[in-house]
Amino acid sequence: MSKHHTLSSSPETCHWGAFDAKIKPVLEVESGDRVTIHTVSGAPEVTSGEGIVVRPELKEIHAKSPRLLPGHILTGPVAVKGAMPGDVLEVRIIDVSLRDDWGWNIIRPLGGTLPDEFPNMRLLHIRMDLEKMVAKLPWGVDLPLDPFFGVMGVAPPPGWGAQTTIIPRAMGGNLDIKELKPGATLYLPVFNEGGLFSCGDGHAVQGDGEVCITAIETALSGTFEFVVRKDMSLKLPQAETAKHYITIGLDPDLDEAAKIALRGMIELICAKSNLSREDAYTLCSLACDLRVSQLVNQHKGIHAMLPKAALHGAK
Repeated sequence: MSKHHTLSSSPETCHWGAFDAKIKPVLEVESGDRVTIHTVSGAPEVTSGEGIVVRPELKEIHAKSPRLLPGHILTGPVAVKGAMPGDVLEVRIIDVSLRDDWGWNIIRPLGGTLPDEFPNMRLLHIRMDLEKMVAKLPWGVDLPLDPFFGVMGVAPPPGWGAQTTIIPRAMGGNLDIKELKPGATLYLPVFNEGGLFSCGDGHAVQGDGEVCITAIETALSGTFEFVVRKDMSLKLPQAETAKHYITIGLDPDLDEAAKIALRGMIELICAKSNLSREDAYTLCSLACDLRVSQLVNQHKGIHAMLPKAALHGAK
């Protein structure tokens, strides 16, 4: 029988700024188990302001947890028994919920998609109506919320050492793909025994590109079901939703990221059908959308989305 575990956010269960194979797991589960993971968001410099209530565990993490590298506060790692290097960790996203009624957004000089055009730092604290599920933007607009985790990943290969959570890589991490919400499944290549999954960087809502460098950053809780896949092998993360297959390209050059995502989709189509590479390439040109995940994490992201009906026929 599968079990349902809960992992809180605390100095004992969170790590700040880095993915690293040396970080010991804080929870070990069986393949098929579900885990509800509570996360927090933000360093002290962005979480102080008039009228906002900062969670006590976030203040405690700020005081007690070392910042390994510049980056996010993540909860984990979770080790999944049986996961070994070369396997794939299937992460089924069961639920994502908001923990706080506020979030933050920042523009940083020399950051974002237009680094030279906004010379002054601006920090906004944005209220959220959790009943209506809208953000109360300061210029008077109610923006619908659509929460998801910006960062979900496993530990990198041991030889890589500590890797900042800012840059997405083969182990996943800061993918910032807003399709990865309840009902979606993320597939991550495994580089260490147990996989060592961590998550954080909660987003209440984000546009494709995350152009100013941040979304509405906030604390989230997520429920995930972990399955070890011995029958799969991946070099880069992939995902799927009820209606789409998703392949991911990551590179400092956006054109290269697009090529990586496209090659991944062609390979996926050929693996799931009897189509030739030429037919798969044509199908991508007819039915596959290349979307910009984010432009601001040093390694830019493109995710290719192919409707399942375009490959298998309408059902």
